Amino acid sequence: MRDTDLPIRCSTLRGLSALFTEFGGTGPELLAAYGFDEASIAEGESFVSLRLAVRALEEAADRFALPDLGLRLAAQEDLHVLGPLAIAMENSRTIGEAVEYASRYLYVYSPALSLQETDDPLGNPGVAGLRYASTTVNASPQAIDYGIGIVHRVLTLISGDTPYGLRSVLLPHAPLAPESSYREYFGAAVRFDAPSAVLRVPRHLFSTPVSGGSDLLRDIAVDHLETHFGHQHVPMAGLVAAILDEHLGSHDPDLSAVARLLSLHPRSLQRCLSREGTTFSGVVDRVRKNKALDLITTTDLSFSQIATRLGMHEQSSLTRAVRRWFGSSPSRLRREGQQLEKAGPP
Repeated sequence: MRDTDLPIRCSTLRGLSALFTEFGGTGPELLAAYGFDEASIAEGESFVSLRLAVRALEEAADRFALPDLGLRLAAQEDLHVLGPLAIAMENSRTIGEAVEYASRYLYVYSPALSLQETDDPLGNPGVAGLRYASTTVNASPQAIDYGIGIVHRVLTLISGDTPYGLRSVLLPHAPLAPESSYREYFGAAVRFDAPSAVLRVPRHLFSTPVSGGSDLLRDIAVDHLETHFGHQHVPMAGLVAAILDEHLGSHDPDLSAVARLLSLHPRSLQRCLSREGTTFSGVVDRVRKNKALDLITTTDLSFSQIATRLGMHEQSSLTRAVRRWFGSSPSRLRREGQQLEKAGPP
């Protein structure tokens, strides 16, 4: 299940509409083509599909000939792109504490991302690594540039007027843009085709104070993150639905497997879903219903193939479910969908 399409905060896409428009497109229309709502992106608290966000970045970079699109977007962001995590970081006592909070709570931004302090990949004892990674197997180069660009941007912002001492950057892909674009953005040397994405920083950076912070605000923010994970600010039912949507058919819906991916005990996941007024089986049923409607009305797949795609072992199970969901048979639902498509919009 490592390939799962997990959500990411809408704030990821802030600035994308303006760039679309700046380079000859119509920002809101292009975002809508991927199913994104500009108002939700501006508000920033809701979530979108990570897979679609990555696809939008890659396709926009190609369409507008912007190989440094990920870096351009990162350069526009402020600390609050990280949502509630930002409050904890900007009020940390030291940069090391801010990095620790980022490592611990980055799931609030997206469960698909991680930031980890490591030894220097190049073996310098006075240098540490900050490794940025995605839990998805096939990480997009543009998304990597954007993600590690955000880490650099955040460190720059919380360091204030003093550069934080970045030694060099390692990226796990070939350069997408001229190497000078990377050097200009990071202000340091960049090596490509490395095993992982890493910012190499001086070890003493972690003891550097963060100026202007508030102990009270930090404590409130950390308590808020601890208390609300899985309740109000991270839509657990949405996370579970995204996981199931990608794997119906290849895996039977399994509460324990989904809980492991979200680093939760199965009972904890059940409690989180209960607080949102649903259950694991309820989310499974909703995902199957939505996927069944799409496959029946927009494809020519046989009903037995659709049943398999939904993780149902028999076509009769699909027939019973469709009658329960839509009060119709699969064949009638398909005919009605085709008739509506031929008729077009009113």
